[in-house]
Amino acid sequence: MCLAVPAKIVKINGDRAQADFGGILREVNIALVDVKIGEYVLVHAGYAIQTLSREEAEETLRLWEEILEGED
Repeated sequence: MCLAVPAKIVKINGDRAQADFGGILREVNIALVDVKIGEYVLVHAGYAIQTLSREEAEETLRLWEEILEGED
């Protein structure tokens, strides 16, 4: 199964960016998207593959929470 996870871009250095995954910072490749600091992206396998609005990112994260709560 392949998953893409929303993250907020907090720092950009060329084609690399630091992304915030709910308090966990990871480096991602942003060569495939046009993104600015403060914007949200979907990340798959270390690559930002799509930009998201804040609302889309929050809704996706809310749905993930629902799914994970249902597993308990």
